[in-house]
Amino acid sequence: MSGGWIMGIFARDESRTTLAASRIARQATASLAGLLAGKGKTRSDLAAAMGVSPGRVSQIMSGDANLTVRTLAAVAEALDADVKITFCPRSQSTDAPSGSTSSSPVSRSGLPAPH
Repeated sequence: MSGGWIMGIFARDESRTTLAASRIARQATASLAGLLAGKGKTRSDLAAAMGVSPGRVSQIMSGDANLTVRTLAAVAEALDADVKITFCPRSQSTDAPSGSTSSSPVSRSGLPAPH
């Protein structure tokens, strides 16, 4: 085994991890936007409830911010909501079977599916 081969694996996995993180952030922010709308709240309302600037809420909602568990918890507490994170195996195909739904706002782990 050469060092280049090992570096190649980590580079590929890092790229997949980055893509997975992006997908999870989009799912989280979409779920948050839906919750805000359902509660009739605005981003300004969320900022006030969290004690942060509206700009910080915009960062969170853009999905570009590093959405840490602590950030998700702060948002949930400000909205009197719960966060559910569920790891589940990926389906074999890229398309979900018709009629398939998930109650989890974050339904994929970003980890390889078990074999």
